[in-house]
Amino acid sequence: MTDSLTRTLSTGAVRGTYEDGIRRFLGIPYAASPFGENRFRTPQPTAHWDGVRDATSFGPTAPQRPYPGAIGELLGTVKIDGDDILTANVWAPEDAKDAPVVLWIHGGAFERGTSALGAYDGTTFARNGIIFVSINYRLGSEGFSVLDGVPRNLGLRDAAAALEWVHREIAVFGGDPAQITVMGESAGGSLVAALLAVDDSRARIRRAIIQSGPLEAQTAAKAGRVSVQMAKRMSVSADRAAFAALTPEQLLDARREQSAGASPLGGAPGFQLVIDPESLPRSPHEVLPEVNTPILIGTNTDEYRLWFTPEALTGVTRAKLLLARLAMRISARAERAYRKDWPNASAGEIFGQLATDMMLRAPTTRIATARTASTYVYEFAWQSPVRDLRAAHALELAFVFDHLDDEDSNRMAGRDAPRGLATSMHEAWVKFITTGDPGWPAFDAERATRVFDTVTATLPQRRTTGLDLLP
Repeated sequence: MTDSLTRTLSTGAVRGTYEDGIRRFLGIPYAASPFGENRFRTPQPTAHWDGVRDATSFGPTAPQRPYPGAIGELLGTVKIDGDDILTANVWAPEDAKDAPVVLWIHGGAFERGTSALGAYDGTTFARNGIIFVSINYRLGSEGFSVLDGVPRNLGLRDAAAALEWVHREIAVFGGDPAQITVMGESAGGSLVAALLAVDDSRARIRRAIIQSGPLEAQTAAKAGRVSVQMAKRMSVSADRAAFAALTPEQLLDARREQSAGASPLGGAPGFQLVIDPESLPRSPHEVLPEVNTPILIGTNTDEYRLWFTPEALTGVTRAKLLLARLAMRISARAERAYRKDWPNASAGEIFGQLATDMMLRAPTTRIATARTASTYVYEFAWQSPVRDLRAAHALELAFVFDHLDDEDSNRMAGRDAPRGLATSMHEAWVKFITTGDPGWPAFDAERATRVFDTVTATLPQRRTTGLDLLP
């Protein structure tokens, strides 16, 4: 270390910036560029560099398209050109020593997102004495294709490589490698769950936070449908040679055509984690009940209202709801229970709540019930005034990061969101990262759940009858 802004890693020195007591180092490669000869291959070690590498700006973003339509007006996007997409960013408090560490993994349905979004700025956590690290990883076809000759779960392997990098390098920033909390939302939450499900990665994790993350990995046949359909659309083989011969832009174009016109009841297949002997031998939903790592996990009350516009929900008739219920193997008894809990809900809203609970809330509850290790469950229930989003998917991020002034956050939460709620939610996350206890009782026979709303309280889990009847 030659000055207060330079840190020497195992691969070379980096120089960051300093402002208001926080040192920031951006765009540090944790693995080599996954293009050229490394395309569709496992993450490779980054080359050593001479001199001091500039670490004052975010690294390139993984190839992706902005969110389409109405959802694109709510969720921001950033595009930074370049091939060195496997990078990490570090926010470190001044004079940090043996500080707790959090590794943040962004969401985006495994095909969108970046750590460069202002909503993911780690300053608020660093001010609380935490070393905050965020990463980029391969997305979409580059990271989650199921193809002959391509290792499975490349995006997950990237996240595992990033976790290994944090464990190896974080001490030079003042972090304690024995106190790493992995934290993610949506697809990022799925990746956190998957890291916990793999022995080598789990050994590096002290605690975990899973926000609205699907917990089930799929068979290769099911997870591979998106790749097989794309291959047919492009008239190529579903293998490494054929996909590597196409540019990332061509693959993005094919994916956009594949998913165009998708509806709530007939969406195109999406990218998913796949059960794989090398990278993910068992689905996380099977493994998490067995692991001893403390977990903070939860969902939002109205997740579906980000995915489905009010117009799309209006188009779901009782007949379409019946077809969807049969396809999801949901009993008529369960539907009646949901109608009792939401007596004024439309058919579309009942469908949305069923979809939310099938994918997120029911698996979360089952895992929390089955675990003997410390498990803290939350529900984010505050209703946004924007576009009838209510407590939609991803709305809690502005509160977890205490970023209510961020423009990206304003798109979903509006400009008058309750600051006290952001303070209490952020403080709970900080407490869990630093002590393992967010400030409310662990999930138990009473289903103790922290409900974050205008008035925040710990209550028995709400509306459990229908939830318990889901397959």
